[in-house]
Order: sequence, then structure tokens, then C-alpha cells
Amino acid sequence: MQPQATARAHKPRKPRESAQSLQAVQIADALLKMQTVITVTGLSESSIRRKVADGKFPRPVKDGTRCTRWIASDVTNWLRAKVTA
Repeated sequence: MQPQATARAHKPRKPRESAQSLQAVQIADALLKMQTVITVTGLSESSIRRKVADGKFPRPVKDGTRCTRWIASDVTNWLRAKVTA
């Protein structure tokens, strides 16, 4: 006789408390998280990092060892330049 597999109930995930509002983009000096930059630009994380390395996207600001942010006005100016190009 084999032991029965027990179904484990999955706990529902809590929404990320660190989620950033898209309204932050409207504040010129706001520091945007990667997820916000992804949402605003429509680019993937790897595309953003590749463009930064190639000098085709604004450089992020390091706010600690593991904290990378983009200045909102840099991202919006980049978007405006893409529209006019």
C-alpha cells in the first residue's frame, strides 16, 4: 500500500507592498523602480539593461548596494525623444 499524496493548500500571495504607483512618473525628481520603468516604457528588464549598457537609455542611480532607480524625468525625456524620432 502506498501512502496517499496530500494536497498542500497554497497560501494566497500578498500583494507587493513595495509596488510603486505610476503617478510617480509625473514627479520629475522621483526615483523609479525597475518594474515601474518596465511598465512605462513597455520594454523588458533585459532590454532596458542592454540599452543602458549601449548608452541608448538613461543610466540608473545607485542608491545603495542593491538599490537601482531611474530619475523619472530622464525616462520621460527618453520616451519623448522616441516619439519625435
